[in-house]
Amino acid sequence: MDIPREKKKDPRRPWLIAAIVVGVLVSLLGLSRLGPASPQLEKATLLIDVVKRGELVRRVHGNGTLVPENQRFVSALTAGRVEQVLARPGSPVEASTILIELSNPDVQLEALDAERQLKLAEAELASVRSSLETAKLIQEGSLASSRTELREAERAVAVAERLAQDGLNSTMDVDRARDRLEEAKERNTGEKRRTVVASEAFLAQIELRKADVERLRAIARFQRERVASMQVRAGASGTVQELSLEPGQWVQSGQRLARVASSERLKAVLQVVETQARDLTLGLPTTVDTRDGVVTGRLSRIDPGAQNGFVNVDVTLSDSLPRGARPDMSVEGTVEIEKLDDVVSVGRPALGESETTTRMFKLSADGHSAIRVSVRLGRASFNAVVIESGLVPGDRVILSDMSQWQHVDRVRLK
Repeated sequence: MDIPREKKKDPRRPWLIAAIVVGVLVSLLGLSRLGPASPQLEKATLLIDVVKRGELVRRVHGNGTLVPENQRFVSALTAGRVEQVLARPGSPVEASTILIELSNPDVQLEALDAERQLKLAEAELASVRSSLETAKLIQEGSLASSRTELREAERAVAVAERLAQDGLNSTMDVDRARDRLEEAKERNTGEKRRTVVASEAFLAQIELRKADVERLRAIARFQRERVASMQVRAGASGTVQELSLEPGQWVQSGQRLARVASSERLKAVLQVVETQARDLTLGLPTTVDTRDGVVTGRLSRIDPGAQNGFVNVDVTLSDSLPRGARPDMSVEGTVEIEKLDDVVSVGRPALGESETTTRMFKLSADGHSAIRVSVRLGRASFNAVVIESGLVPGDRVILSDMSQWQHVDRVRLK
């Protein structure tokens, strides 16, 4: 019969398995240390610039519009309904040109009532003046009578004293004559005081009535102006820029109805990013591109505050504007801040403010990869920035927004 053979064990097998396990572990450890593969980017989609040394002109750029230096907003002096619109945007006007006709019966009634009250006050002033003049004449007559009585009393005393000296009159008659003289003097003094008081009272009442008349006259004048203001006039020569009312529309007192501007003198109003506006000062030279030509000017005003991240600045233009320039036309302006000689600079990166430290990707010598380096930025223009450290002339760097690759220090380029 056949006897089965026992298989012999290979003594090398445990060592082989151990070697395989160790190899797998080493491979896994190596892969874990390699980290993620460097991302590959299309070089054609990136903005790349070369670091250079030389002159850098610091400029600030801003978009804006042409605005008239002289313009007038026309507002409603009184509420009313629009009856006619006699001008439209673009219409040339003079100061006396009627733009809109309004109507408001209440305003006309108030004007008529003010005129009526003024007439009544003027009639009352005339009546009071007549009455007081009559009273004044009566008082002056009383004063004249007292003066005559005083003189007669003085003469009577003189006669009585003379007769008494001649023995033709008694002492009692002399005393009686003297008493009448004293009475006449007191009456005359009283009439004088009464005349002065009456005169002052007369003037006070007249002034009071005059003040009332002047008050009502001012009210009537104001009401007449309200009625006249319902024929809304331009108030200045120029061109109508805004007017969007229609007949039948109701407007409120103080509501802005139109804007009239002169096209003879225009200025540029630019919006500058607030972080770039900190170095602006009045008088800086500025160029303004109207797309039909470039004109020069000077910075004439800087808004004290920022709005929505921008600062508004005014540019007074020294050159004549091209034909076709008109208010509200879009323009681009560039303000020259200063010239820096012999500085290292590069195009302004998408991320990174002036006077800060940022990280940028610098291209390798063959241009097939880029590594992240730390760069200290200095003063900046709207399209370039000074390099204080981290880069040297001849280096090529990526200016595009690389924030999505902030977790890697190297990228491949193709």
